[in-house]
Amino acid sequence: MKRIFIILLAVVFAGNILAQSVTKGKYEEPKKGFYSEISEGIKEFNKTPEKDKRSFKADFTGLELPKSVAEFKSYWHTSPDGNSQGSTGTCWDYCGTSFFESEIYRLSGQKIKLSEMYTAYWEYVEKTKRFIRERGNSAFGEGSESENVTLNWKKYGVVPIDSYTGLLPGQKFHNHSKMFDEMNSFLQSLKSSNNWNEELAASTIKSIMNHYMGVPPTTVKVNGKELTPKEYVAQVLKINLDNYIQFISTTKFPFYQKAEFVVTDNWWHSDDYYNVPLDDFMAVIKKSIRNGYTICIGGDVSEPGIEGFAEVAMIPEFDIPSDYINQDAREYRFVNGTTGDDHGIHLVGYKEQNGKDWYLIKDSGAGARNGNNKGYYFYQEDFVKLKMLSFMVCKGAVGDLLKKLK
Repeated sequence: MKRIFIILLAVVFAGNILAQSVTKGKYEEPKKGFYSEISEGIKEFNKTPEKDKRSFKADFTGLELPKSVAEFKSYWHTSPDGNSQGSTGTCWDYCGTSFFESEIYRLSGQKIKLSEMYTAYWEYVEKTKRFIRERGNSAFGEGSESENVTLNWKKYGVVPIDSYTGLLPGQKFHNHSKMFDEMNSFLQSLKSSNNWNEELAASTIKSIMNHYMGVPPTTVKVNGKELTPKEYVAQVLKINLDNYIQFISTTKFPFYQKAEFVVTDNWWHSDDYYNVPLDDFMAVIKKSIRNGYTICIGGDVSEPGIEGFAEVAMIPEFDIPSDYINQDAREYRFVNGTTGDDHGIHLVGYKEQNGKDWYLIKDSGAGARNGNNKGYYFYQEDFVKLKMLSFMVCKGAVGDLLKKLK
C-alpha cells in the first residue's frame, strides 16, 4: 500500500511539473547594457576631430549646360544600364570593350554585348607573366590601357557577356579589392623569395581569380556550333583588330612619330602611340565623331570642373581661361602631376553649343550614375583639350593625318 501511495505521489508531482509553463529559447537583438556605455565613453574620449570632407568644385549655377542624352547626335553603343565596373580598376576594359561593340555594329550591324571580365581575367595573367620575367620590376595593378583589349582579344579571344559575367551567384557589383590584395601579396612573396617560376605564378593567380570571379569558358555556342573565344572573334565578330590607331599629344617626344605613353597603367611600356600636336589631336576627335566613328579616350577626371551630380566636365575660368588652353598648358599639368591617367571612357556623340563642342561620354564609373542620365557625362571640348591624354580610333577616321605619320 505504501509503495502504491509513493507511486501515485510521484505521478501527481510529475503532472504538476508538466502543467507548469516550459522555459523556451529565442533569438533577440543585443541589448545595450552598461558595457555599451563604457565603450561609448572610451570612443568619445579617444576620437580624433573629423576632417573637413568638403572638396573645391566649380559652381554650375546659372550656366547653360546640356541636360539630356537626347540633345546629342550619338551613335549606337551598348546601354550603360547594368554595365558598371563596380569597385574595380577596369575602366580601360569597359571603355575599350564598349568602343569595339560600337565598331562591330558600325561594320556589320551586329548588336553584341561582350564580357569585360573575360578580358580582365587574362590581363591579370599577362601582368603576372611579365612580373615574373622582369623579376618583380613590372607594375602589377588593377589599371591598364585600352590598347590591351585588342592585344588580349588577339591572344585569348573574347566571349559574350552571357557566357562569363565575372560575378558569383548573388553578387550584384564587381569588387576586386580582396582578390587583388591576395594576388599582389602572393606575387610579392615570390619576389621576396626569388621564386621566379612563371608557370607556378600564373597557375596560382588563375586559381585566385577562379575563386573570386569564376572560371572563364573555353568555348561558346553560337547557332548550335561550339567555338573557342578566338574563333568567336574571327567568325562572329569579324573585326580587324589591326585597323585601329592610338594618339597622344606631348612635347616630350617628336611629333608624328610613335612614342611610349609614359604612365603607370602602360605597364608593358608600349610605344605604339602616335604623338601629334594638340591641334591635330583635337581635329581627329572632332572629325571622327562627326563622321560616324566613336572614340575610346582617357585622361584626368579629378578636376573641380567635373561633377557627377551635374553630369558635366568643363574647365572653369578660375583654373585657366579657354583662350589659354594650349600645348604648353596641357604639358605643364601633366609634368606637375595635376593631370593624370585616371580613367578610360567611351565618346559616343556630340553637340555644338555657343561655338563649342560638347561630347556625350559613356562612363562605367560610379560618378556617372549620380545624375538623371545614368551612365553618362557631358564633356565640354576644353576639358578634352586640356585633360584627356590619349585616344584610340579606327584608322578610317583619321584621314589625311595618316600621311604625316612616320
